[in-house]
Amino acid sequence: MKAAAPAPAPAAPRLWDIFCHVIDNWGDLGVCWRLARQLVAHRQRVRLWVDDASALSWMASPGALQGPGPSPRSSPSQASTSAQPLYQGLGELAELSVHHWPRLQPETAPPTLEPGDVLIEAFGCDIAPHWVQALQPEGRTGQVWINLEYLSAEPWIERCHGLPSPVLSGPLAGRVKWFYYPGFTPGSGGLLGPDRAVADHPSAAWPAPVQENATSPAQTHADSDATPWAPRITLFCYEPEALTQLLAQPALAQAHWRVCAGRSLVAWQRAQAALPASATVERLPLLAQTEFDALLRSSSLNLVRGEDSLVSALWAGQPLVWQLYPQDDGAHHAKLEAFLDWLEAPPCLRQWHRAWNGAEAATVELPPLTEQRLQRWRHCTLQARQRLSQQGDLLGQLLRFVAGKR
Repeated sequence: MKAAAPAPAPAAPRLWDIFCHVIDNWGDLGVCWRLARQLVAHRQRVRLWVDDASALSWMASPGALQGPGPSPRSSPSQASTSAQPLYQGLGELAELSVHHWPRLQPETAPPTLEPGDVLIEAFGCDIAPHWVQALQPEGRTGQVWINLEYLSAEPWIERCHGLPSPVLSGPLAGRVKWFYYPGFTPGSGGLLGPDRAVADHPSAAWPAPVQENATSPAQTHADSDATPWAPRITLFCYEPEALTQLLAQPALAQAHWRVCAGRSLVAWQRAQAALPASATVERLPLLAQTEFDALLRSSSLNLVRGEDSLVSALWAGQPLVWQLYPQDDGAHHAKLEAFLDWLEAPPCLRQWHRAWNGAEAATVELPPLTEQRLQRWRHCTLQARQRLSQQGDLLGQLLRFVAGKR
């Protein structure tokens, strides 16, 4: 089996400016940080502009960045803007720098820096016109301006992916911004692939399910009939009402729960009274992105939220349930159904996803999560990963997209 799509052909080195507005759950920054790292790994230079870069203190791997970072005495909106970066990459990330973006003070003049080649507004974060003019001066050839959109499996994104958005008035009149839609199908912009170290060594990155509670191979063989199933479950969620029912599942009585920091822990604390005394719990600290990826690969079941963790969970190849960012108008339910259709999810997995996302009442009794059922879910994930590995990933497609617009 192929681990991932082949690495993109070497691209001409370009300078990329990626702008990111951190909302409340780190997911936008997670996508931008992963994209920045992968671009640098393919001979590109990257300036990552963030309105609140504080999460990089734990999201970046130890030793990946150096610099003062955001001032602890000021809010992100009060941080100064200068030509000096908040962080500078080290080693393999030497061509990556992280800069403060004063999003809440759009009148602030940008620092004087080398003009860039590619400008990315991640998730429609709206850069002030004078910043666009400073980073992509008028009359300079070969510049590309991209709006990187949110991930969806809905069919309409294939029709919108790659469309131009000409600016018809104002100081940026005459310029063109291009829509780039990540997605799961060949007609979309693709997904960010796993780190190259993972893709190059799939046997290490995607291990077969391990025997839980085994102290030695001999003892495992002798006690195989008596050893209870003790799955490792990673919980990275918002506040799903179905969590209480999940904790009480009889088949998970010996489970080892790995609860991520933040909202996942808050949700856990609200529901933990339903947990059997025989289960065990590990409260995790904030993890670097690469550490979180490794956590997903070693789990028996991944309960993930948002975009970046979903993509990592798909590449991890283990059973997963995805919680989408909840929207007041219920639009996330249509996105969920489109994803489940692409995943070719069996009925039980669909039912759990709907309950986990509030599309079904939390009082509805859900099917038990047995070892056999999770094995079927894992097969579903592996089939989906195989399909993804046979089409171009987001990085390679994005490099080709930019090359075609210059």
